[in-house]
Amino acid sequence: MKGIRAAMAATGTEKDIRDEWGSLSPDFLAAMQGALGAGDTETLRREAKDLHAADLADLIAALEPDERVSLISALGRSFDVEALAELDEAVRDQLMEALPADVIASAIRKLDTDDAAYLIEDLDRADQEEILARISRKHRAALNRALEYPEGTAGRLMQTEFVAVPEFWTIGKTIDHMRNEKELPDDFIEIYVINPSFHLVGVVPVSRILRNRRDRKVADIMEREQTTFQVLDEEEDIAFKFKQYNLVSAAVVDADQRLVGVLTVDDIVDVIQDEAEEDILHLGGVTTEETINDTVWTTTRSRFAWRLLNLFTAILASWVISFFDATISQMVALAVLMPIVASMGGNAGTQTMTVAVRALAMRELGPFNALKVTLRECASGLLSGLIFALLIGTMAFWWFGSDRLGLIIGAAMIINLFAAALAGILVPLALDYFDIDPAIASGVFVTTVTDVVGFFAFLGLAALWLV
Repeated sequence: MKGIRAAMAATGTEKDIRDEWGSLSPDFLAAMQGALGAGDTETLRREAKDLHAADLADLIAALEPDERVSLISALGRSFDVEALAELDEAVRDQLMEALPADVIASAIRKLDTDDAAYLIEDLDRADQEEILARISRKHRAALNRALEYPEGTAGRLMQTEFVAVPEFWTIGKTIDHMRNEKELPDDFIEIYVINPSFHLVGVVPVSRILRNRRDRKVADIMEREQTTFQVLDEEEDIAFKFKQYNLVSAAVVDADQRLVGVLTVDDIVDVIQDEAEEDILHLGGVTTEETINDTVWTTTRSRFAWRLLNLFTAILASWVISFFDATISQMVALAVLMPIVASMGGNAGTQTMTVAVRALAMRELGPFNALKVTLRECASGLLSGLIFALLIGTMAFWWFGSDRLGLIIGAAMIINLFAAALAGILVPLALDYFDIDPAIASGVFVTTVTDVVGFFAFLGLAALWLV
């Protein structure tokens, strides 16, 4: 026990709980697991007390499933429920299944609507009803409204706690309202101005309220022009506008333009990160549901479909090679050099494809500049092909003593790098045009093009010039 406490004392600060790479310190994690195993509730509460919610969430994710519940139980009322909203979906779902309904309900009472909805959105309806029955009617109604909106929309992301005042109020009355009203959110950046029908007519930053006289009308200092969102707006469009217009918060209105919620930048940062993560995973042929906490079977199953598709494309490339089996049998050097052409083409195509997918996601690539970007990528591919053709042609001549072989692999390199650049830009554009996520499908098609073109160009030229 003494050793546990000594280890914990050395890891109690925010700085000390993480190593030089930003990951949780192994010593800190081992000490927390030791305290859990020893049932040292006092140490656990002391060391977790000052942890940021995000750090506490990382600690929960790093623990074994049974240890997660034990930690939350040991912390009791000192547990920061904000940590639950910071968990990734796999850990969240495991915890929601393991925790008692009353514990989840207690956490929901303390969270904003958007975070509370995140916790229970994937539970069975019966489990949701059991949890919602334990909270107040007001909170239950707000959560039910949030859960009615499709996942990934403004209605699901928004929080329904906000500050709204009539435009005829004075600044003094507004300040008094903010001080005295107990139902207002703890943190807010802007005050929304509404008419008697609850239609949004303007917005006032809190800083502007504080910098004006108490007798001035809210209508005199509000901004009528503002960026607003409909409840069914997609999170990808919301994230783009937050980034494009440097928004900190924004109002959400329903179909009748009534104010129903507010989006804040902390939630949108999560959306931006999720979108970037989704594109990276899709480029690698991995589903967005997969996490490092998944089981072996779940991981294998989630990757199987794309690996199966890749098998078929590899068979297609091998089928092309089979047309030239007589050519290869007459000159073994072709088999030695053949992977170089395909490998260089695959790498070049992946580079171009990655840039194109990112540009499409950031809305930097579209019909307005598609031709210009395509021509630039083709020119770059052609120039790279010429440079690497000179290098590989010289190496092939030195290695095998055949000037013809050097010319053939050089020409094949030029053809394949040009084809890779063209496929790398056109495949994502075509998929995007047909409303297919280019991050998901581009990799397989681009790799197939570079393999088939590379093998066909190299072996086809060899069949014409050498055999």
